[in-house]
Amino acid sequence: MSVDVVVIPAAGRGTRMRPATRSVPKALVTVIDRPTIQYAVEEAARAGVTEAVLVVNLDAAADIERHFLAEGPLPGLENMRVRMVVQEEPHGLGHAVLTAQEAVGNRRFFCGLGDMIAPPSSSFYERLESGSGGGSAVALQEGDGDFYDRYGIVGIAERLGDGLVQMSGAIEKPGQGRAPSNLWLVGRYLFGPDVFDHLASIEPGHGGEVQLTDAIDAVAKGGQCRGVVIPDDLLDVGNPLDLLKASTALGLQSDEFGVEYRDFLAGLR
Repeated sequence: MSVDVVVIPAAGRGTRMRPATRSVPKALVTVIDRPTIQYAVEEAARAGVTEAVLVVNLDAAADIERHFLAEGPLPGLENMRVRMVVQEEPHGLGHAVLTAQEAVGNRRFFCGLGDMIAPPSSSFYERLESGSGGGSAVALQEGDGDFYDRYGIVGIAERLGDGLVQMSGAIEKPGQGRAPSNLWLVGRYLFGPDVFDHLASIEPGHGGEVQLTDAIDAVAKGGQCRGVVIPDDLLDVGNPLDLLKASTALGLQSDEFGVEYRDFLAGLR
């Protein structure tokens, strides 16, 4: 793996998860036996990444640092350097990624949203790098439904085959009527350092937020961004119902207790 660093934005306050997040940072809310952000770091480690830059808010920084560093490396993360950068004000996902610029420097880097869990069998980062053509790449899924109102949707300049598309742009939550395709962004990205220049030049939008999708749009309009359609599931854990669904999905996949858990669910009335 030639890309050795991942940026994991995890500075959200978790307002949709209250009251749980009044006492526990959103990034440390547990799914089965570990916090959500640990799943994100482990995913990168499985792909051969050796450095994780966690973008956190000031209130959560000490707790997250303690989780990863207080008693030595966690199992499976022995070769992973974990470091924190603080997003001092909540100015959106794009601003969170921009906050990591000094830590990343002039390297290409992966980016993975901390509230989207990839099951252990998935291979998002490997497929992004192999499909990138040396430029930027974003993971996509294809379908219809409420995705048009929940995620960024990409425009297609050319279909390259094998699930690859050359992108013409991207738009955040356009609604079905304005969507340029039915391909939506799923929270796993590979960027070159030029994305920081785009993020720095974006005018904040609603609520003073800088949208990562706007930077992706700029990179794509320069002909430097591919989309990689990856059918593997990502589990959203941004609200209580999705957290419950993710716990169930991962529980059923568990080698340790998946069979027993399936029997338990089958017996519910």
